[in-house]
Amino acid sequence: MARLLVLLLALTLAGCSGTTGATKGESELFAAGSRKPAPALRGDLLDGSPFDAGQHRGEVLVVNFWASWCAPCRSEAEELAAVADATRSDRVSFVGVDVRDERDKAQAFLVAHKTGYPSVFDPAGKVALGFTDVPPNTTPATLVVDRQGRVAAVFRKALVRTELEPVVRRIAAEP
Repeated sequence: MARLLVLLLALTLAGCSGTTGATKGESELFAAGSRKPAPALRGDLLDGSPFDAGQHRGEVLVVNFWASWCAPCRSEAEELAAVADATRSDRVSFVGVDVRDERDKAQAFLVAHKTGYPSVFDPAGKVALGFTDVPPNTTPATLVVDRQGRVAAVFRKALVRTELEPVVRRIAAEP
């Protein structure tokens, strides 16, 4: 419970600003030998169906933490969708994690921004708590998980295609 309160406080202080209170930088890429395992990512999607990241083993998985009330999340949505479309044939999957939000507003966001990939509904922010080694402690935040299930990159800010796509392609090209 204390971890949840600390994370919620950090997210509140970050305030959807793209900055962090963390000592680590807003973007980090990890060498293959220093990557930490990603936690199990499970939950219910906004449409109510179950999601289990284990179904994506052997794929690169891009996990984006977002909310409908977050202006930088709105600005990056189209950019993320473009990267998802461009890298799908490289066995790359995307999933959103909608945090601190209301289901109807989040669903409207997905309709308006046509992301093309599913989003886990996580109003309490529990999914983020699992990422203890590489916390997504801002909204938006994006993590790239390699084919071995390890966190290869984290971005604690809004992204543009030209920044995210080369990283995703490089990680997708790894053996």
